[in-house]
Amino acid sequence: MREQRVIAIERLASIEQVPAAEWDACTGEQDPFTSYGYLVALERSGSATTATGWQPCHLVARGPDGTAQGVCPAYIKDHSFGEFIFDWGWADAFERAGGRYYPKLQVAVPFTPVTGPRLAVHPDAAEPEAIRRALAGELTQICAELGLSSVHITFPRREEWEVLGEFGWLQRTAHQYHWHNAGYRDFEDFLAHLSQRRRKEIRRERRALAASGVEIHALSGDEVGAEHLDAFDRLYQQTCWQKLGPGYLTRRFFDELAARLGDRTLWVMARLDGAWIAGALHLFGTEALYGRNWGCRLDVRERVPYLHFELCYYQAIERAIAAGLPQVEAGVQGEHKLQRGYAPVPTYAAHWIAHPGLRDAVADFLTREREQVAEAIEILDGHTPYRGR
Repeated sequence: MREQRVIAIERLASIEQVPAAEWDACTGEQDPFTSYGYLVALERSGSATTATGWQPCHLVARGPDGTAQGVCPAYIKDHSFGEFIFDWGWADAFERAGGRYYPKLQVAVPFTPVTGPRLAVHPDAAEPEAIRRALAGELTQICAELGLSSVHITFPRREEWEVLGEFGWLQRTAHQYHWHNAGYRDFEDFLAHLSQRRRKEIRRERRALAASGVEIHALSGDEVGAEHLDAFDRLYQQTCWQKLGPGYLTRRFFDELAARLGDRTLWVMARLDGAWIAGALHLFGTEALYGRNWGCRLDVRERVPYLHFELCYYQAIERAIAAGLPQVEAGVQGEHKLQRGYAPVPTYAAHWIAHPGLRDAVADFLTREREQVAEAIEILDGHTPYRGR
C-alpha cells in the first residue's frame, strides 16, 4: 500500500530539535555537509547562528504516522555573506528602487559551496515529488508570513534544480573545478595521462616543496588532537584576515567537527622546523573527497613554494585514488586548478522572488547568464592538460 502524502511541515529554530537519526535518514551519507553532525557543529560552535546572521529555520516534512519523510536546511538571513552564489547586485538594485531585500530565506549549508541535497527526501518515501513540493511550498509560505523578499536554494543537486524549475522557480547556473578519477592506480598513473609539459611541472613543484624541508602530515580520526586543531584555527584565521577579515568558522567548530565527524575529516598539515606552517581541511563523502578550508602562516607563503597546490590539490588527489573515490571537489574559483587536472563542471541554484518587478528583471538576467556559463564551461574544458586534448 502506498503511503499518503505529507500532511505536516515542522519548522525548527535549531537542528537540535530533530533527532539526528531522523535527519540523517533523509539526507543520506553521500556528502557530509548536510549531515546532522556538520550542521549541529555550525550551530553549537556559534559559527551559524542568529547572532552571525544565520537564523536557523530548518524544515521537516512528516507523514501521517509522524515519521520524517523529508528535510530542508534553511536560514533567515540579513546579509549575503558566506553563500558563494552572489546576489549582492540584486539586493542593491531592489533597495535603490525602494524595496527591502533583507531579510531573505537561504536554503544552504553555511559557508559551504558544495552540491548536496537541499529538499532531501527519505529514500523509502512513496511520493518524493509531493514531499519536495510541500517543502518548497513551505519555504514560500514562510516568506509570505514573515515579509521576506525571497528564497534562495544554493548548490542543490541537479534533479532538485530541475524539479524547482518545474515548480516555477528561477534557475541559475555557475561552475566549479572538480577532479575526476579515471580509475588511476596511483598519483603517477594520473600524471601519465597528462601532457608532458604539465606532468613535468607538477613533478617539479612537488620536488621543490620536498627540498624545502617541509613535512606533510595527513591526519584523521583519533590522530587529530588539540595541537593540530589549535594550529589549524590559527592558520585559517591568519589567511582569512589577510583577505577579508575574521573567518566564518570559530575555534569551537573545529572541535565539534573532529568529535562528530572525525573519521570523515582529513587534516593535511605542513610542518617546518618543528612548527605548523599550513593546513588544509578535507572531508570524505561516499562519492568524493571535498576540499574545504585552508590556512597558511603569512611569513612562509613566499618563502616555501607550492604549499597550497600540495595540501589542497595533490594530496587530495592521492587520498581520493587510495580511497577509490570518483572525484575531488576543491571548492569555488581558481582557473589555476585546470592545469592541475581539475575540469569545469556546472553548479546550480534556484530562486523564488516575491516582487514581480524584481522577479522579471532577475529572470531576464539569469537567461543570459546561463548561456554565458555554458559557453565558459565549454571553452575551459578545452584547456584541461590531459593528453589528446
